[in-house]
Amino acid sequence: MPAPERIPAGPVTPAAPDALTLLTKGELTVLGQIREASNAVLHCEISYEGDSATCVYKPVAGEQPLWDFPDGNLARREVAAYEVSEATGWGLIPPTVLREGPYGEGMCQLWIEGAQDTGEDGALLALVEEPAEGEGPGDGWKPVVLAEVAEGRTALLVHADDIRLRRLAVLDAVINNGDRKGGHLLPAGDGRLYGIDHGVTFHVDDKLRTLLWGWAGEPLPDEALSVLEKLAAALAPGASLATRLAELVTTAELEALRERVTALRTTGAHPRPSGQWPAIPWPPV
Repeated sequence: MPAPERIPAGPVTPAAPDALTLLTKGELTVLGQIREASNAVLHCEISYEGDSATCVYKPVAGEQPLWDFPDGNLARREVAAYEVSEATGWGLIPPTVLREGPYGEGMCQLWIEGAQDTGEDGALLALVEEPAEGEGPGDGWKPVVLAEVAEGRTALLVHADDIRLRRLAVLDAVINNGDRKGGHLLPAGDGRLYGIDHGVTFHVDDKLRTLLWGWAGEPLPDEALSVLEKLAAALAPGASLATRLAELVTTAELEALRERVTALRTTGAHPRPSGQWPAIPWPPV
């Protein structure tokens, strides 16, 4: 089988342990705007009591309307995704808070700075050019989709069979992430993996769109089942996580979140594409 063409996923530096205090209380200074984003994304410096860092500030005022999500609450969904991630104990999303900034209320998230290239061995995604019929991606890889890449040539998009990605796939299924692209995967120099951009999450309808379908239908690991049991308790009415989320998403969305956790525990398996919604985000990377 031809060797996969690796798609690098930019490495990052890990989050600071006191980041939440800094993000919540610090003074924001806008350094510039990230033009590639569909919504307003501002690169900022944040300072508090002699400490400073860089962060992303996404003001609600800069959100573009979406046909299937209410206006003006993508920032709150990003914070809700962080809260759920923290409840899993996996720490898959950089520290994220909701706060006032230079352009009003918005999401503020610790900036994950690119580090040195991880090289081919650290890649999370790859393309297998012109795979033979029935041929798999090889050890250490999970197939996602066969796609036409150029001039009638086909390639198999694959992702690494990596426990960090698998945890993120479970989190995405829980929060109903509608936009898990390759560019939203940030491996850190200390071996951790972060996911970013969680504005289109927590919808009551099945919106799961991801590149991490390689485990679809497979049994969930025991670790994931234990985490889901913990999440179910944390989401019970009156529990602290449920109380925090009730300020960020609607009552119906919070109930749908509970139902997704229950469904994953009942089936004991990674979800499959529903067939009612495009399963792969566009662009995929």
